[in-house]
Formats: sequence, C-alpha cells, structure tokens
Amino acid sequence: MVGSMGNRKSAGHLAALFTIIIWGTTFISTKVLLVDFRPVEILFFRFVMGFAALLLACPHRMKGVGRRQEMTFALAGLSGICLYYLLENIALTYTMASNVGVIISVAPFFTAMLSRLFLKSEGKLRANFFIGFVVAMAGIALISFNGFEMELNPVGDVLAVLAAFVWACYSILTRKISSFGYPVILTTRRTFFYGILFMLPALFLFDFKIGSERFADVTNLLNLLYLGLGASALCFVTWNLAVKALGAVKTSVYIYMVPVITVVTSVFILKEPVTWVSAAGTALAVAGLFLSEYSGKRVEKEDTENGFTE
Repeated sequence: MVGSMGNRKSAGHLAALFTIIIWGTTFISTKVLLVDFRPVEILFFRFVMGFAALLLACPHRMKGVGRRQEMTFALAGLSGICLYYLLENIALTYTMASNVGVIISVAPFFTAMLSRLFLKSEGKLRANFFIGFVVAMAGIALISFNGFEMELNPVGDVLAVLAAFVWACYSILTRKISSFGYPVILTTRRTFFYGILFMLPALFLFDFKIGSERFADVTNLLNLLYLGLGASALCFVTWNLAVKALGAVKTSVYIYMVPVITVVTSVFILKEPVTWVSAAGTALAVAGLFLSEYSGKRVEKEDTENGFTE
C-alpha cells in the first residue's frame, strides 16, 4: 500500500512537471497568433478545441451529478477557464508582462492560504513552504525584470493579483472535484463547458470575430492545435490528475517553474542570450520549488501519523 501511494505521488509529480513544461512554452504560440488573433479569440478557440478533443476521447456522459457538484463544476469553469485568462490578458494591456509574470506566481501562496480554510486534508503549512515561496519569488523577479525597470501600474497589477487569486480558487475547486470520484477527463470536460459558457458574454465586449480565413494559414492552425489539444485538453487533464494525487498546495508550487521553462525555451527556440541574472533567477526559482516540496513531504508524514487521508 505504501508502495502504491509512492507510485501515485511520483506520477503526480511527473504529471505536474509535464503540464508546466507545456504551459511554459505556450507563450511562443500565443505570440505568433497575436499577429492575426485577439487575445479573447485565442482563448475561445483553444478551449473549444480542447472541449471537442475531450468529447472525442471520452464521449460518455457523467451520471448522478448532484446540484452542489454541478455548482462546483460551474465555479471551476468560471474561475480557472474564464476569469483567470481574461484577467491575465486584460492585465497585460495595462502593465508590463514582467509584472504580470511575477504577480501570477503568487498563486501558490493564495492556494496555501485557501487550503487551510477549506481543505482540511491538505495538512499543516511549515516554515519551509514560506521560505521556498520567498526564494522562488526572488528568482522569478530576477527572471522577469532582467534588463527592465519595474513599472507599477495599479490597474494592471491589481488585475494580475486577482488572476492569481482566481487560479488559487480553481485549484481548491479542482481538489474538491477530485473527491467526487468521476474520471478526470469527464470532470475536465465539464469544467471546460462552463468556462466556455461564461466566456460567451466577453466575446461581445471584445469584438470577437470567427475569421475562418485565418485558419487557412498553416502556422496559425498548428499553433491553435498546440494550445487547444496540448495546453488545454491534455494539460488540464494532467494538471487535475496531479492535484488529485498531490493535493492543491504541492501541485501549485510547480507554477514557480513557468518562468524557468520560458527562459530555457527562449534560449533554445528564440536564440535569446543567457544572462547571469536570468541564470541566478532560474536557480532560485528551482530552489524555492524544492524547498516548498520538502515542506510538503514533512506535512504528508505528519498527516499520515495524525490519520489524515486524501
């Protein structure tokens, strides 16, 4: 039993790492698509593709869903699919991308705080988690502001904080959904459905257009498929699997790795130079991740001794 639990944890860590690697590279596809697409159009198309892919992968219906469970799915779709991405995209129109990158990385801290309020099974938070958070944020700040001066913009920065908080809410809701006992593909598809549904009013606000001629461009089509099938359909499933195996807090700290993946991708794909600042920031972000995960292992041991189960 101990061995099977260890295998489940290892699979959870691999799923989280795989997800973050993909999510950390999506900026390239998004950057390419922004030439012909508005941010809300990219968002809508990628999740519609993701929903269609999950429907094809598992066409079965969810049965016996109660009203409270349905509400949980709706809130997860509203927070993690609709509000998070809209807030992030709108924040980018008001403030620097570097600001948004740093602020969004506060999400694990919000997740930890919310988990203490709503998820008793997540265990106690130790000093190592907060030390890891500070170390990781220092590294992420070095990466994000490398060669740039920080410019505060209240509107954009507040929106980015709200986006981080909303993602933390999604993480808690995902943890709750994992306790329902339904297959992850079905729960992810249900969440996508509500996310798309809540996204519809925003399409009118941001002058959404189908523009089918844009899909004739092979580059646009491939990048949309990467975002829709890879970063959305596949990665939301693997992320939810990681949350189910590890818990909301320990999975969320992998968000610290997103700027690191971005730096590595920029070096190998965009041929951007490596500076000592970005290298130091990468080292600190990784160190912060390991510090936070070490804290999680200690908590896990204490939870087992105290009778906590997941």
